[in-house]
Amino acid sequence: MNFSFTDEQNLLRESVEKLIAAEYPFEVRRDLAASETGFSRELWRKFAELGWLGLGIPEDAGGVGGGPVETAVVMEALGAGLAVEPFLATVVVGASLLKHGGAARHDGLARLSAGELQLAFAFAERQSRYELANVETRAEPDGEDGYRITGTKSVVFNAPAADVIAVSTRTAGRSRDREGLTVFALDAGAPGLHVREYRTMDGLRAGEVDLDGVRAGRGDVLGRTGEGIAVVEEAVNAGIVAACAEAAGIMTRMHRDTVEYLKHREQFGNALSSFQALQHRLVDMFMACELSRSMAYMAAVRLADPETEAAELRRAVAAAKVQIGRSGRFVGENAIQLHGGMGMTDEMPISHYFKRLVLIDSQFGDAEHHLREMAGTAP
Repeated sequence: MNFSFTDEQNLLRESVEKLIAAEYPFEVRRDLAASETGFSRELWRKFAELGWLGLGIPEDAGGVGGGPVETAVVMEALGAGLAVEPFLATVVVGASLLKHGGAARHDGLARLSAGELQLAFAFAERQSRYELANVETRAEPDGEDGYRITGTKSVVFNAPAADVIAVSTRTAGRSRDREGLTVFALDAGAPGLHVREYRTMDGLRAGEVDLDGVRAGRGDVLGRTGEGIAVVEEAVNAGIVAACAEAAGIMTRMHRDTVEYLKHREQFGNALSSFQALQHRLVDMFMACELSRSMAYMAAVRLADPETEAAELRRAVAAAKVQIGRSGRFVGENAIQLHGGMGMTDEMPISHYFKRLVLIDSQFGDAEHHLREMAGTAP
């Protein structure tokens, strides 16, 4: 398979890397993560002006086109800069959901592309443990054309800043049934919808979303009533591929920073990089980075190909997530160790990169879960 990038994809990568290098030093990232909003709305507007928020969105809907590979290119570069902007939650997962939005589809996608709309996807629950169909939040009929939604969603990334929160609910069947799921797009300010905000270990923002009889109309349904599992799986697959690309960028940056650190750190009058045992460790880290990057782009290519069968896509996505999870831990732990005690401190960027890798491993299902997916033994 040809993994070489087109000229347009290389230009896209260069534009992201240039902006990150110019405006996103680690000190800025630390301040943004600690700020009230958790990210920079000014930078978000710049993302929109550069067309990055329109990636994957058709041109007739206000986007710039492109697909999973172009999105992966951007995510890898954002990962290397450890960006806190909600690109994954809004542009990747959010856009995937809005494409099923019926009559409101074009308006929502155009606003997203212009940087005017923030989204979050509430699909996980306390008991679900990575099972996308394990949903107990219920949408009960209310009148001829509406529903009342009641339940709680857990670890909803970007929920505090979201204008629209997509929620997976059960309109029929029992918990864990694949049939009977329906996804609704709810206004974040809707009566009965409450977000309990908190910071995640990697400095991002998430929240618990409580739904107490939230009113939703039939026009708020994303996809078809009772067939929402396909919408959920499509959005989650897109999120996994993008997160894997982000993790590949993070690992590559950690390896580079560790090499530079060992070049300047001395022991017994010699640079640590001159010790053969440490050179071998760095080579193993480099191989893990490259393998992870290849698996991430393999999954992106499979996702971009409309002829990819569902079973093949699941295997490719699961394999990438397994590789990212295991390699991320290997690269992160070695980078921390090679930095010595300083690697654990808040002042060193390397610790923040590792925190993000750990969270990516658990987001959308950890390595062990996806290994069971590949083996066909997952619930």
